[in-house]
Amino acid sequence: MEPFSGADPGQFLIDFCGGFKRAVTETEEDLGAIVDRFHTPDMAQTADGHRMNRARLIAHLRPLRKRKPRSRLRVHEATTEGDLLAARYTMRVESGRRSFSIDVHYFGRFTPDGRLREAHSLTRMEKPAEDAEISGTPASPMTPATPATAPPAPTE
Repeated sequence: MEPFSGADPGQFLIDFCGGFKRAVTETEEDLGAIVDRFHTPDMAQTADGHRMNRARLIAHLRPLRKRKPRSRLRVHEATTEGDLLAARYTMRVESGRRSFSIDVHYFGRFTPDGRLREAHSLTRMEKPAEDAEISGTPASPMTPATPATAPPAPTE
């Protein structure tokens, strides 16, 4: 069984990121338990050459839980092949008085039950997003701004 089982790749990514963020910022559940629900024990994420394992991810989440940033994910392109999801998306973030956008090129491997095993991403910080479209409702912190699309399949 493939992890995406016919789901729209962009929506899968939005649901995964949104569910993870809500669990971290809207509950008091143990961060280790949250990470384990969304990631495999041997998970590894590399962003811009910086590798993060389970312990580093938990440490990274502690200040996020306190700040409770609002964010919105806009998936521009997403596609899957087996257990791999590739996407290009923009994350707009508002935290306190700061707002910014991050352009992301993402490659993630997921288990059949939808947990993240491995991810690689390249990011670019955009100019401050004073006029960014930020989701203002805590119940829905990450929502699609536009429908996700997968590139057409190659033809011979």
